[in-house]
Amino acid sequence: MKVLVTGGTSGLGLAMASALAATGASVVLTGRSGERAESVAAGLPGATGLEMDVRDESSVARAVDRAWSRLGGIDMLVNNAGIGMRTVNPRFMTQPQGFWEVPSDAFRAVIDTNLTGYFLVAREITPRMLASGGGRIVNISMNHSTMRRAGFVPYGPSRAGSEALSRIMAADLRGTGVTVNLLLPGGATVTGMLPQDAVPEGHGFLSPAVMGPPIVWLASDDAAGVHDERIVAAEFGQWLRDWQSRQ
Repeated sequence: MKVLVTGGTSGLGLAMASALAATGASVVLTGRSGERAESVAAGLPGATGLEMDVRDESSVARAVDRAWSRLGGIDMLVNNAGIGMRTVNPRFMTQPQGFWEVPSDAFRAVIDTNLTGYFLVAREITPRMLASGGGRIVNISMNHSTMRRAGFVPYGPSRAGSEALSRIMAADLRGTGVTVNLLLPGGATVTGMLPQDAVPEGHGFLSPAVMGPPIVWLASDDAAGVHDERIVAAEFGQWLRDWQSRQ
């Protein structure tokens, strides 16, 4: 399996890239800093790091072209690159601010990364997958509660938009051989997006490693043809049993 993971230098992206690389997949992980991406990739077996700014069409085109050439094709895209509320309000967990207090440039930065970025990368890679006969796209999302929580503009809208985008992508690609699925952790996860000193006491967290088993399964032969599913990583075991019972 040849996999491109955007935003793979930390957090959920790194956890998924690590899990895939451990199974023998050839992984290209991207980050805005090419130097950091290369450094992180050097710690994973058979992985490569590339610079990609998902907000920039030319950067996306260059990185996808290089990844495709380096791997000899791409079987799976993991659309993960994103920025969180911390970039807008460092204390968003304990001191949420109303949407009318959010600077317009901060709003655009999150939407450009979390929503437009998913679109640009998927738009660049999908024609290649169609031409090669198939592929898999996994878009990373968050709980629906995040999309309607007070103080979560613009992160909530960005993730709601990317989830709607994913569903429409799945509808557009149904029957083509390119599958599209959603994967989300299932709760607040310990990543750089969540500052530990700004979290209420008693709040539990998931480890980014929770994303490993479902992403590895989605890259497996068993998941060939799985399409337009929304998988919660923290509930993956039960989801998989339910899915298998429907087959």
